[in-house]
Amino acid sequence: MAANEPLPGTADIWEPETLDWIELENNARDVFHRYSYSELRTPIFERTDVFVRNLGNETDVVQKEMYSFNDRGGRSLTLRPEGTAGVIRAIAFRGLEQGDEARVFYFGPMFRGERPAAGRRRQFHQIGVEAVGNDSPWMDAECIAMLTQYLDQLGISGSRVMLNTRGLPADRPKISAALVEYFTPHAPAMCEDCQRRLSTNVWRMLDCKNPACHDIALKAPNIVDLLGDESRGFFTRVCQGLKDLGVSYELAPRLVRGLDYYIHTVFEVTHPGLGAQDALAGGGRYRIELPGGKKAVEGIGFAAGMERLLMARASLGLQTQPNAEADVMVLSLGDNALLPGLQLAQQLRLDCGGLRIKADFSGRSLKAQLRGANKAGAKVALIRGDDELAQGSVLCRDMTSSEQESVALSNLAAWLRGKLPTA
Repeated sequence: MAANEPLPGTADIWEPETLDWIELENNARDVFHRYSYSELRTPIFERTDVFVRNLGNETDVVQKEMYSFNDRGGRSLTLRPEGTAGVIRAIAFRGLEQGDEARVFYFGPMFRGERPAAGRRRQFHQIGVEAVGNDSPWMDAECIAMLTQYLDQLGISGSRVMLNTRGLPADRPKISAALVEYFTPHAPAMCEDCQRRLSTNVWRMLDCKNPACHDIALKAPNIVDLLGDESRGFFTRVCQGLKDLGVSYELAPRLVRGLDYYIHTVFEVTHPGLGAQDALAGGGRYRIELPGGKKAVEGIGFAAGMERLLMARASLGLQTQPNAEADVMVLSLGDNALLPGLQLAQQLRLDCGGLRIKADFSGRSLKAQLRGANKAGAKVALIRGDDELAQGSVLCRDMTSSEQESVALSNLAAWLRGKLPTA
C-alpha cells in the first residue's frame, strides 16, 4: 500500500463526484424542511456508552465494528457508527419538555470496521432523520412517505419499501421463545454468528445474509402472528397510513433491523441497482433511554447511505456532469502584467457572479498559457501584456473559434455577460 494512498475502506472524493454529494445534501434540505425538520450537526465521536447503552451490547455493531479508543484522560470514546444515538444524546442535553417534539436531520461520516465492499466503506456517510417525542403510528407513515419523496426527487426510481414490526418489549418473550424453539434444531447447519445469536440475540437469525441461514429463516414463525393486540393495532394503522398517502410497500416478515432499540415499525428501502446487497436506506421506531436516568423517549427515523444513494443514481444514469475548471482564464504576459492580472480576476469575480475565473500567474509564454486555458475548459481567454496595459484594454480570445477582439477594460464585464450569459 502506497504511503499516500487512502486507508482501506476510505476514499478521497474529488469534483465532479463532490457535485453529486452536494445534490444529495441540497435535496435533503429541500424535502426535509418541507416536513418541518431542522438540520443538526453532532460530534463524530462520543463516549462509548452512548452507543453501547442504546444499540445493545450483543449487536454486531458493538461486538465487532466500533472504532473505540481511550483518550488522554482515560475516557473510552467511539467514532460514531450510526447517527441516532448521538442525536438522542444531543436532544437530551438540550432538553425535551413533556409533550414536545424534536424533528431533525443530519448528514456526515460514520465509522464501522466492516470488510470494505461496493457501497460499504469503513468511513461511510449517511443522511438521516429523527422525529423524537411522538408515539403516533401516523408519524411512522409520514416519515416513510418523506423518505420516498426524497428518493423521487433524486430521480431514484424502482426502489421498494419493505415493512415489518418488532412489536413492543412485552411481546418479545413470547416471540423469542418461539424463535428459539424453531431455530434450535437447525442451529448446527447455520453459520457461526447465528449459532452465537441463538442464545444472545435470536431475532438477528431472521435476517442473516448467509444463504443457508436465509433459507432456514424463511420458515420461521411470523412475528406479526405472535403480536399482542396493542402492537398489532399499531402496525395496522401504519399500513393504513401508507396506503392513504399512496406509498407502495411490501410486508417483509423476516426484517428486524440490527439494533436493540427498535420497537414497532421497522423498514428498509431496496434498489436493484445496488446488486446483491441492495439495501438503500432503513430505519424504524425506537425507544431510547436518555442519559442521567431520565425517562426513555420514543422516536421514528431512518438513515440512507450516501454512497449507496450515489450508486443507485449511477445505475439509472443520473450523474452530475463535471464543470469546467474555469470559464474565463486571465493570461498575463510579462512581469508587469501579473499584479494587474490578479486585480482583474478579482474584479471580474465580483462583477460576473456565476463564472469561474482563473488567473495564470506562471509567466509562461502565451502559447503555453493558451494550452493551459484549453486544458481548464475555458470558453474565453483574457490576454494582457504591456500594450494592453498602456491602452486600458483586454485582448479577448474565443477559445472555440480562436477569434480575438480588443475590448476596453471599462466595458469588459458587460462584454463577458453578453458572451457568457450565465454570468
